[in-house]
Amino acid sequence: MARVYIGLGSNLGDPPIQIKSALDSITDIPETRLLEVSSFYRSKPVGPQDQPEYINAVALLDTELTPEALLDQLQAIENIHGRERKVRWGARTLDLDILLVEDVVICTSRLIVPHPQMHCRGFVLLPLHEIEPAAVITGKGMVRDLLEEIDTSDLCKITAK
Repeated sequence: MARVYIGLGSNLGDPPIQIKSALDSITDIPETRLLEVSSFYRSKPVGPQDQPEYINAVALLDTELTPEALLDQLQAIENIHGRERKVRWGARTLDLDILLVEDVVICTSRLIVPHPQMHCRGFVLLPLHEIEPAAVITGKGMVRDLLEEIDTSDLCKITAK
């Protein structure tokens, strides 16, 4: 069983509903158990600014799936929610990213873990810190220390867990 942190994001349709629905779908992934979910946070988009603000959260899972098999399941959930991959960092109905798989480092053509930009994204670090204050990003450091180095003033907690 591996502990895995997943980043969730949406800025099209009804983002809080998209995230909640994705979490419901995650509970149906075989050999996987949803353990905890952060609060939801509103954030400015990364990339093109002519798109709606995002709603983001982080979830903690236990899974017996390989990281690639879990990625397949997460991409299937994105597809069910109408995810289209047209523009890098563009608007999306749902984005599910594998952030951390314990302290494992993965670098394949399909998957990079730790997620390559998570250490500089407040909308990932703040909800991750909320559910795991002692989290460490391999090669980057402790999440609490990384949070001190970035601006999170654009983040607004919108719902409780």
